[in-house]
Amino acid sequence: MKMIFAIVQDKDSNRLSAEFVDANVQATKLSTTGGFLKAGNTTFIIGIDDERVDEVLKIIKETSHTREQFMTPPVSLDNTVGGESTYPVEVQVGGATVFVLPVEQFHQF
Repeated sequence: MKMIFAIVQDKDSNRLSAEFVDANVQATKLSTTGGFLKAGNTTFIIGIDDERVDEVLKIIKETSHTREQFMTPPVSLDNTVGGESTYPVEVQVGGATVFVLPVEQFHQF
């Protein structure tokens, strides 16, 4: 048995949750925040049999998309930079960060 932690952007979470239901994958869904942009994320916690791990990873990969987004870098109060103003830059966001861990024991009470 494996424990999968999948962190995805909020924009992908509802569709991913629906895909898990269709595939009969039980997942706990947590609202989380983090990453470079401090944006809203969703973390799915999934306990799954070893033989279904690849199936779950495929669902996550096909459902969680990367996208381009503009962000403004933080303004530096240090005048050594030359007083240049900051301009929005395009960064890649989204996709999924997935951890697969072995489960030593599983109990359901």
